[in-house]
Amino acid sequence: MPQSLDVLQIHPDDNICVATRKLPAGTFVVCGEISFELTTDAALGSKLSLRALSTGDKIIKFGEPIGSLTADVAVGDYVHTHNLESDYIHTYQHGELISHPRMR
Repeated sequence: MPQSLDVLQIHPDDNICVATRKLPAGTFVVCGEISFELTTDAALGSKLSLRALSTGDKIIKFGEPIGSLTADVAVGDYVHTHNLESDYIHTYQHGELISHPRMR
């Protein structure tokens, strides 16, 4: 029986994968050679870390850096504005501007 595609790594250099559908906590995710169990729900389009990363590390999507982490993440963690800051534009979280060092 064919498996559904739960996540997609868009480019081989990406350090995140993207949820292709809503995934409940407890879902076992496989992306290439990497597998993990989700600890929280993931909405369609959620970015999920493919490896443990540290504060300041770049998040790579489409083979290009899209921002820098503001907190450490573990394999499978949700990556978004609560732990990611854009390197290119102002970042907002819940309507509050989170300034970026290069924009001060």
